[in-house]
Amino acid sequence: MPRVLGIDIPGKKRLEYALRYIYGIGPTLALEVIEKVGLDPAKKADELTDDEVKRLSETLQSRYRIEGDLRREVQQNIRRLISI
Repeated sequence: MPRVLGIDIPGKKRLEYALRYIYGIGPTLALEVIEKVGLDPAKKADELTDDEVKRLSETLQSRYRIEGDLRREVQQNIRRLISI
């Protein structure tokens, strides 16, 4: 089971589906990230090399708001709207 940004993604699934287990990544964003990193969407997550996992993590961290940052932003928006 590869670990991307501290999240275990299922190794037996195709990469385009496995990335969706990360909060904030849906079908469109998963394909976009795979294309930017230059990976094959049909490749299984277990087949990723350490270098590919590293490039994937760096791309996700630098260009997208996901996991903790996204959860925090959503919670702040909810609190702001409740206070209004």
